[in-house]
Amino acid sequence: MPFQETGAPAPLWTPAAERIAQANLSRFLAATGRSDYDSLYRWSVERPAAFWDALASFCDVLFDVQQTSILEDGDRMPGARWFVGSQLNFARNLLRFDDDREALVFWNEQGRRSSLTYAELRRRVARFAAGLCDAGIGPGDRVAGFLPNRPETVIAMLAAASLGATWSSCSPDFGYDGLLDRFGQIEPHILIAADGYFYNGKTFDSLDKVRRLAAAVGSIERVVIVPYLAESPALDGLPQPSLFDDFGEDGRALEFASLPFDHPVYILYSSGTTGKPKCIVHGAGGTLLQHLKEQVLHCDLRREDRLFYFTTCGWMMWNWLVSGLATGATLVLYDGSPFHPVPQQLWEMAERERVTVFGTSAKYIAACEKADLEPAKTHDLSSVRTILSTGSPLAPESYDYVYERVKSDVQLCSISGGTDIVSCFALGNPIAPVWRGEIQTRGLGMRVEVFDDEGRSLPPGDKGELVCTAAFPSMPIGFWDDPEQRSYQAAYFERFPGVWRHGDYCEITEHGGMVIWGRSDAVLNPGGVRIGTAEIYRAVEALPAIAEACAIGQQWQGDVRVVLFVRLQDGEELTPELSDAIRREIRSKATPRHAPAKILAVADIPRTRNGKIAELAVRHVVHGREIGNREALANPEALEYFRNLPELRS
Repeated sequence: MPFQETGAPAPLWTPAAERIAQANLSRFLAATGRSDYDSLYRWSVERPAAFWDALASFCDVLFDVQQTSILEDGDRMPGARWFVGSQLNFARNLLRFDDDREALVFWNEQGRRSSLTYAELRRRVARFAAGLCDAGIGPGDRVAGFLPNRPETVIAMLAAASLGATWSSCSPDFGYDGLLDRFGQIEPHILIAADGYFYNGKTFDSLDKVRRLAAAVGSIERVVIVPYLAESPALDGLPQPSLFDDFGEDGRALEFASLPFDHPVYILYSSGTTGKPKCIVHGAGGTLLQHLKEQVLHCDLRREDRLFYFTTCGWMMWNWLVSGLATGATLVLYDGSPFHPVPQQLWEMAERERVTVFGTSAKYIAACEKADLEPAKTHDLSSVRTILSTGSPLAPESYDYVYERVKSDVQLCSISGGTDIVSCFALGNPIAPVWRGEIQTRGLGMRVEVFDDEGRSLPPGDKGELVCTAAFPSMPIGFWDDPEQRSYQAAYFERFPGVWRHGDYCEITEHGGMVIWGRSDAVLNPGGVRIGTAEIYRAVEALPAIAEACAIGQQWQGDVRVVLFVRLQDGEELTPELSDAIRREIRSKATPRHAPAKILAVADIPRTRNGKIAELAVRHVVHGREIGNREALANPEALEYFRNLPELRS
């Protein structure tokens, strides 16, 4: 439908009747006897065992052994047990297809393109699994990847999962200390690494870090190298080294270990910006079910689709993307800068590959707007029916930009969840409208509420803590090396016992959607009034002179004052006139209480490797506290701009 004027009491997009009729979600409604999404959602949270059983059947989850019960101890969180007695294999479900349809398409910023069919993918997984098996890898062993977003990363993960091993990966831009903080904790037996990577036209060697890591982590018995920078990289100084294509042998049958539903398939890591990262262990069955629900029902993914998500293999969206293989869709992988060699790089790829579901970050959409890109005029995006955005809240102005200058008839889905659950709490609904600035809906089977500080559920329109008040299958098994689950309990259940507190500051809207206003631990509290940082960013970053911003609360004279740091566009200066314009914009688009007491220009703003603004790290530096884990940041050197600022002493 045509774009609606900002502020008009109408949705930005409404699905056509034909699209609603053909949606997977409509078929699921019919299969479960529900009349509409609202009734389906209520049923999914009131009768979770029936819902998740119906979902497993609808998505044809491949079980080796059927469950004796769907849910036991369902009133315990943590402690609920799902699909008790069942056995399955994660990789078997992702490799159910064995034909000549494309499974993986790979692009990089240098213009390389390659692809693998499902039959070729299966053969290559079988070969690599044979090598892992011969190396003694089996259920419970850890296999680590230090890799770009390439087909070999997917192959290695699937091979490890086929044997029941647990996969964990970091992207190649991690520094040595960041690698050691992560892989040093989980003690992998085999490390698979690329010899380097490309980014923004530059070449980066990884082998020195790989050698240091292998020497420091005594559990690493073998290193397998993926040649990326060179055809024959130097393997000296590595334990039992092999090149990726020489590891394993052809002709071995691909076998799948049959394992319990909650067998650990992934170890992911918290960002760790203020301390050592937590190693979060996720179970195979819960991860598979949750991803199938989100992709099949919420994203309407099917076999003929081509799914892209701009991600690295150090972010949970890589794990989410790879699960798309279970639907038989084609996955489009990209490695490198999204703006190199040209700013339109990803839109060019989407056009040429006929991408149907295009996933990216809120930061990327905002950057496209700042770069004045108009893909609707420059590219044929007729294949794209859905755009997904996550990583940080998607500003209302970004909704305007997408519908005005990217594609007017696309479903724009802001989604929100986290590494903690390797999935989403709130996401899209392909049979419902898109409203400006709102995530469309809470996820099916996720009893999401908004709590005040006393643990009372708040009505729509009131802001508070995002919580989940009932168990769900993709809750972590626990944290690594936390046998009594003390750290796990403290991370999510200490504030509200028996209730998952996610750490987002949010509200439920009158349309049944959600708005995320920022991390609750970064919420500003001047004069006792809670303010989400996203409210400030949405106002400030709409100004052409501002590239990005970071707001913190500074302890000052017995209260908290709002301090706003801005990174300016090239050639801009923070003049008194611009400062006044920033405050006016904030007052008009938020409230006078949001207006900062101080506005300071900095050369850069620290971000996590997932692209999120590291407000806590900035706040720590401003208050003279130590940063426990600088390696969690993509640009840790940016912290120096915030240290000992004289303007913050008055």
